[in-house]
Amino acid sequence: MTTPPIRVLLVDDQPLLRTGFRMILSAESDITVVGEATEGASAIEQARRLNPDVVLMDIRMPGMDGIAATRALAGPGVENPIKVLILTTFGLDEYVVESLRAGASGFLLKDAPPEDLVEAIRIVAAGDALLAPSVTRRLLDRIASHLPSAKETTIPALSQLTERELEVLKLMARGLSNAEIAEKLVVSETTVKTHVSRVLSKLEIRDRVQAVILAYETGLV
Repeated sequence: MTTPPIRVLLVDDQPLLRTGFRMILSAESDITVVGEATEGASAIEQARRLNPDVVLMDIRMPGMDGIAATRALAGPGVENPIKVLILTTFGLDEYVVESLRAGASGFLLKDAPPEDLVEAIRIVAAGDALLAPSVTRRLLDRIASHLPSAKETTIPALSQLTERELEVLKLMARGLSNAEIAEKLVVSETTVKTHVSRVLSKLEIRDRVQAVILAYETGLV
C-alpha cells in the first residue's frame, strides 16, 4: 500500500521564494504542495480548509505575522493542531523563540540547502521536532532571557511524572539527545525513548521543543 504524500502549505509574502520552495518540494515523490498564502490570516483560512500535514511558515509578513498564525494553528488549547515549520532569515532571535512557544515544531533558515528543506518537512510531518540538541543548547539561553519572571510556575501534570520521567525531562531541557540521556542514566536508548514518549503524553505536549520550554517556564531548569 502506497503511503500518501506529505501535504504542505507554503506561507511567505515573497512570490519568488514561494516559487522556489514549490519547485524544490514538487520534485520529491513523497511531498505535494497543496496551497500558498502570503500572510497569516490567509494561512489560517487555507490551513483549516486544506488540512495540510505541514505548514511552512515565514515569521515576518505584512498583516498577521507568522507567530500569530502559528499560535492559531498549533498553540496551546488548539483542537487538532497543525504542524508548523518556521522559516526565518534571522536565526535564533526573539521571533524564533516566540514562534516555538506559540506551538511551532521547529525552524529552518531560508538559506538552508534544498535537501535540508526536504528533510525538515519529512521530520516535522513524522511528528518529530526539528531542533537538534546543539541548537537546543543555544535556544535555552534565549528562552531564559525572554521569560518575564524567574518565579516557579506550578503545572499539575508535572506531579504525574515519575522520578525517572522528571529526570529525563530535565535532561531534555538541557539539550541532551536520547543517546546522551541513555549514557548519563546508564540505560538503553530504547528505554529513553519510552520515557520521552510518556513525558510528552502526560504533559499533553507534542514534541521536545515544547518540553524544553515548559521545563524553563516551570522553573525545572
